[in-house]
Amino acid sequence: MVLTEKSDGKIITDSAISSKIPATANPLAEEPSQIASNINYHAKFSPHFSPFKFEPEQAYYATADSVRDRLIQQWNETYLHFHKENPKQTYYLSMEYLQGRALTNAIGNLNVQSAYADALNKLGHQLEEITEQEKDAALGNGGLGRLASCFLDSMATLNLPAWGYGLRYRYGLFKQRIAKDGQEETAEDWLEKFSPWEVVRHDVVYPVRFFGRVHVNPDGSRKWVEGEVLQALAYDVPIPGYKTKNTISLRLWEAKASAEDFNLFQFNDGQYESAAQLHSRAQQICAVLYPGDATEEGKLLRLKQQFFLCSASLQDIICRFKERKQGTDSLQWSEFPKKVAVQMNDTHPTLAIPELMRLLLDEEGLAWDEAWEVTTRTVAYTNHTVLPEALEKWSQTVMWKLLPRHMEIIEEIDKRFIAMVRATRTDLESKIPSLCVLDNNPKKPVVRMANLCVVSAHTVNGVAQLHSDILKNELFVDYVSIWPTKFQNKTNGITPRRWLRFCSPELSNIITKWLKTDEWVTNLDLLVGLRKFADDSKLQEEWASAKMANKKRLAHYIEHVAGVKIDPNSLFDIQVKRIHEYKRQLLNILGAVYRYKKLKEMSPEERKKTTPRTIMIGGKAFATYTNAKRIVKLVDDVGAVVNKDPDVNSYLKVVFVPNYNVSVAEILIPGSELSQHISTAGMEASGTSNMKFALNGCLIIGTLDGANVEIREEIGENNFFLFGATADEVPNLRKDRENGLFKPDPRFEEAKQFVRSGAFGSYDYNPLLDSLEGNTGYGRGDYFLVGHDFAQYMDAQAKVDEAYKDRKRWLKMSILSTAGSGKFSSDRTIAQYAKEIWNIEECRVP
Repeated sequence: MVLTEKSDGKIITDSAISSKIPATANPLAEEPSQIASNINYHAKFSPHFSPFKFEPEQAYYATADSVRDRLIQQWNETYLHFHKENPKQTYYLSMEYLQGRALTNAIGNLNVQSAYADALNKLGHQLEEITEQEKDAALGNGGLGRLASCFLDSMATLNLPAWGYGLRYRYGLFKQRIAKDGQEETAEDWLEKFSPWEVVRHDVVYPVRFFGRVHVNPDGSRKWVEGEVLQALAYDVPIPGYKTKNTISLRLWEAKASAEDFNLFQFNDGQYESAAQLHSRAQQICAVLYPGDATEEGKLLRLKQQFFLCSASLQDIICRFKERKQGTDSLQWSEFPKKVAVQMNDTHPTLAIPELMRLLLDEEGLAWDEAWEVTTRTVAYTNHTVLPEALEKWSQTVMWKLLPRHMEIIEEIDKRFIAMVRATRTDLESKIPSLCVLDNNPKKPVVRMANLCVVSAHTVNGVAQLHSDILKNELFVDYVSIWPTKFQNKTNGITPRRWLRFCSPELSNIITKWLKTDEWVTNLDLLVGLRKFADDSKLQEEWASAKMANKKRLAHYIEHVAGVKIDPNSLFDIQVKRIHEYKRQLLNILGAVYRYKKLKEMSPEERKKTTPRTIMIGGKAFATYTNAKRIVKLVDDVGAVVNKDPDVNSYLKVVFVPNYNVSVAEILIPGSELSQHISTAGMEASGTSNMKFALNGCLIIGTLDGANVEIREEIGENNFFLFGATADEVPNLRKDRENGLFKPDPRFEEAKQFVRSGAFGSYDYNPLLDSLEGNTGYGRGDYFLVGHDFAQYMDAQAKVDEAYKDRKRWLKMSILSTAGSGKFSSDRTIAQYAKEIWNIEECRVP
């Protein structure tokens, strides 16, 4: 409860303040006093808590309800307008959406921040305190989900007719705690109370079938029957555009069983679990993002999730298409691709292909050729990885069991593809085993989902120029020779609203002041105008002051969550992303270990000449990924020793930032000065956190991987700290390693030996360090070339230290980093998708 002291010394409570504001419904209020009344109205008449309290949590929900009023008005107008205009629409299918907090984003995009801040002041609260009450929606994990959310923001801002489709995960991935044994996982509690942003659509429900069998009718047509049928119920989340009336939907599906699936007889007989078996199975589908798939049951559940998303979404898309055709002369399915674009975000929604075919063949009665024509003109595929383990392959046995009709359709697609290759490309005969969709290896027959996407989609795109070149020249090279125009690049982007305008208002205001316009927020290319001021000492001073404000905010946060005091005058060096060996957090922490060892060996006078540095690493290691969890443990152990060492802790701190998510990123990224994007070249498809850091005037130390290549081109080579092997060198370096030709840098050996010495505690790090040694074999042979790149990495870090000592030079580089980030707006990416893949146009609400 907020207590306010009046001038006469009396204490009044927040609930006493709110009782003086009339509780009046005013959903489209503009003035702070009217907004305060509307918030108070929701506190009283949309109650989620016991009456008489108006503490920050209650104030948050009432404020969210108030903002939602305005969004619902815009939402309804948007879809009425789409219905009337009947444009072609895009449907974006993704297993992940990493939304972050909705309140700050909504009031920012609606341009009502100051009005809501004033309204909450009248109610005895601060806007910053209220926004802190919101929990991040646990609908994603990493870059894939954050990209999908940036894309939705841009679709709405560009007034494009579009929908997002996903699953309403109850617990998401997991909440990360760092305990004495390292990372611990607990369930996310974002829905423990409820989300005020979602609207359940009880009238939007579709049946989704699993298992069963295929029934052949007398006329030869086929029908999928029996098995178990669950219901997909729609929850819609509004996505507002920036300073536009357009508000689009993220539609999330929840799995339900119906009342008739509850066996009352069994329940009354004491067989409680059997009585509600289907209800229990329904709950499992949307319980967790990426459930462990080491067991047969885990694999089945993941496949169920993917099919559930695809089937519900496509039934919804078809239903909407048919509704729009009502009252017209006839339903022409050839019109479907002219009204519908389906984008598959990675291979998770691949089952959209056989499911659309099944719906057209079995439910709508189309012949194969017509259904195939409709499907291939509708569906497009974004590839996000070249990592073999992420290019999904599903057991044919599991697929036949769960989706028998879809396997028949996939077999037919594969058969016809092979026949086409044999008829038109005899030179590719020997390549057919690797090109076809079904791998019929008798030991382990699988369905190759990426191959199915490439064979069936009208367009395949990578997400950075380097990545797309690798797809065209290596991974999909033979498909390119069959369909040379099918493959495109769409370099990823980020929304400038969340990732600069809202998360760093100080820096944003300076940019607006010097550019004399705030139009850069929707036209990021205007940032290039900062280049001519990069040497201006006045801008540099203002820039430094904004960065320092963000660093102090970050230092306060780190002390709160990690209990470590960090110095805002030190260089803030941050690496935050999913913990994975190819992203090489291990290279980072071994570099920190070496830095610590050298500092220990210096005299006090020598230490004073060094650049003080605070290294922060954050990210989640997948629960069953042992080596990734060892890396988390090592970072935490190194920090525990370094941060308590009085000889060096004025010059070096190491912090593991727990439970990294979007809201944490919004504090870390603006406060960062150096960011590490150090993956093994050729392995990161794009990366988008590199774009967020560069946009916020943070300098990058990195390899020529993913979007780093294009960022370096845009901001200038002199403003990027480059090191490491290039993508074309990596295969030969691995061969050299296998052949025993690798000569390790002495600093690399020294760092490993220091860890092995027990300097950071008694935990056994030998299995982790062993992965960097040997010449070949699973988990050995340093597949990710940490050892090879270590020497160049340390040399690049020395250049960072020198550059940071020259304050004017560093500030100029920082300004030029922001100035060169215009290309990396998701508005640019989505405009290219709309024009070059989806063929959709703006449909602006008047």
